[in-house]
Amino acid sequence: VVGSTIAREAGRGIYLHAGPEISVASTKAFTCQVTVLLMLALMLGRNRRLSREDGGVLMREIERIPELIRETLKQAPEIERLANKYAYANDFFFIGRGTLYPTALEGALKLKEISYIHAEGYHAAELKHGPIALLDEKVPVMALANAIPGQEKMIGNIQECLARKSPVVAVVSGDETKVAEFTPDIIRVPETSRFVAPLTTVVALHLFAYYFAKARGCEIDHPRNLAKS
Repeated sequence: VVGSTIAREAGRGIYLHAGPEISVASTKAFTCQVTVLLMLALMLGRNRRLSREDGGVLMREIERIPELIRETLKQAPEIERLANKYAYANDFFFIGRGTLYPTALEGALKLKEISYIHAEGYHAAELKHGPIALLDEKVPVMALANAIPGQEKMIGNIQECLARKSPVVAVVSGDETKVAEFTPDIIRVPETSRFVAPLTTVVALHLFAYYFAKARGCEIDHPRNLAKS
């Protein structure tokens, strides 16, 4: 943030220019941080082994981010329907792989912050190392099953959750038939590379958290006990 302590103390910095976050729970800052880090990675890659052609492909996809997010926002009615359906839950797990693992963490954090339920994000490969013991019909799972590397393994994780009777909401992109075979509760986002997938997916997760908290009658913009410093 321009004028912040860290900006004064740091030797170098990249300003996000995200504008003010009106609500306490941060959303714009997350998407801007991911975008800035993606562009930084692109620059470092071009300075090393990333070809001009591959760099151009990624840059053109970055330029499409506003369009991709607008497409994601069109799913708001379906996301609201699913949030209302699962608003009974007091526990929720989010699982992702690759670049969508940190996206799962962010989705769980937002749901926890504004709806006051227990929500946790896990790497899907860690499902068997703890979280799976808690799964039952009262514990839904949000599975980030976008069409990126690791999707087949994610489908396996979805089957593991269903075998424990946990309802599954799946975020998908591209051909959804592989996932729809196992769960009817699907949030669709535009198909992208694995590098841009977090930006479309997290918008869907932010919307889900918003509608979920709204259905439970929570104070969304000023969650209890949270503060901005």
